[in-house]
Amino acid sequence: MERIDKTFTKAMNRPIKVLQFGEGNFLRAFVDYMIDITNNKGLFNGNIAIVKPISYGSLDLFKQQECQFTVSLRGINHGETIVMNHIITSISDAVGAYEEYERYAEYANLDSLRFIVSNTTEAGIVFDDTDAFDAKPPKTYPGKLTKLLYDRFTYYNGDKSKGLIIIPCELIEDNGGSLKRCIRDYAILWNLSDNFLTWIDDACIFCSTLVDRIVTGYPKDEDQLLWNEFGYEDKLLVTGELFGLWVIESDKDISKEFPLDQAKLPVIFTNNQKPYRERKVRILNGAHTSFVLASYLAGNDYVLEVMKDLEIKEYMQQTIFDEIIPTLTLPQNELITFANSVIERFENPYIKHALLSISLNSVSKWKTRCLPSFRSYVDKFGMLPKNLTFSLASLLCFYRSNKIEEDTLIGVRGEQTYKIIDDLSVLEYFAHHSEKPTKNYVLAILSNQEFFGEDMTRYHGLVDEMIQYINQIDTIGMRETIKELNEKKK
Repeated sequence: MERIDKTFTKAMNRPIKVLQFGEGNFLRAFVDYMIDITNNKGLFNGNIAIVKPISYGSLDLFKQQECQFTVSLRGINHGETIVMNHIITSISDAVGAYEEYERYAEYANLDSLRFIVSNTTEAGIVFDDTDAFDAKPPKTYPGKLTKLLYDRFTYYNGDKSKGLIIIPCELIEDNGGSLKRCIRDYAILWNLSDNFLTWIDDACIFCSTLVDRIVTGYPKDEDQLLWNEFGYEDKLLVTGELFGLWVIESDKDISKEFPLDQAKLPVIFTNNQKPYRERKVRILNGAHTSFVLASYLAGNDYVLEVMKDLEIKEYMQQTIFDEIIPTLTLPQNELITFANSVIERFENPYIKHALLSISLNSVSKWKTRCLPSFRSYVDKFGMLPKNLTFSLASLLCFYRSNKIEEDTLIGVRGEQTYKIIDDLSVLEYFAHHSEKPTKNYVLAILSNQEFFGEDMTRYHGLVDEMIQYINQIDTIGMRETIKELNEKKK
């Protein structure tokens, strides 16, 4: 079978405008996909050079396929199952920062270069005072970027028109601000000039972003089937969901230079991404965290099973529409539209999302994703939100075990055991208190300010309601308790 490459795709030769740190599945199915669509619509006219920023791994497949590959987006849109296959032709080069340092370093001087994008994992944006300017390359991503920017500043004699727009996609809050602070710290550590620091401030734009798309990666169980469908071999094929959202925050408007929104892509340019981040965290992530543990204890293993379980689905929908959305500030129609898209994403038949995978570190997740809605609901309505309160009770049931093995807490569901994965100190605290009477157990957990950032027993009636829920779950089971909860909310 013919292999995909530039001869096959007849890729256009465009100027390289984007240097991309990271060659992983997410960037290829999200950033590269959007740039390629914008190129195809004649709106950007810029290609990408990929940098492998780590010393291990291989770019062999990129070399063999000349950076050409297929993105297959699959899911449900307005009740209809849709598959969209798109060949990416906008990547001109792939270079290893370690294996091909000199060739990589030359990109600092490229006249057409305007953008830096990255996804080096959440741990990638870090300052390490042992990193060295003379290393080829420096070991951290911010260290590499600092040196590249300094080389560009030096090569162009501080010309402000040669500054770059930096758009990190790492999943941390204020990723652009964090990256800029690291670069300034490296500039000071390495005694780079004050003029360089001024150039960073005046000539470069650091954007903070919110990115959202589930990318499932290479479909190893169906690759041969898809190759036969495509009519060519593609070992870089990447799959993901249809839904996508890229919120790009910057002080200066970059939308004219980076016109992805004009290509009708789900990209929002703003000077304040907070409402969109809050919407995602509290609706999408909050929904996950609020139903996952209860649903698992009710007998489900995957998100798709939840969406076919009418009792759990009703509980989840009530949580979103009755308790989370009323506490958010964006227009109601936007919130409802987003919530409906979240439900469709949960129903995606192509994504097998295990509930136990989502359950990792549920204590901190509940604090980040559910507590803000819980608190806002109490402040706004003067009463406890029934479903969010129940989700906290479910967490206490899920974590209630005194058996620790290999740094995991071992829970029991019927005749099965399951692993509860969290920080060891969290697991040890639950294990220490789990055999206490329910009231004492609830008081011990809710009063732990390290878990919640506050003493949760201060909320009037919360302790009693938690005890009632837990006793009910112990007596009639999780599923019947949820059923009764749904009936009371009607």
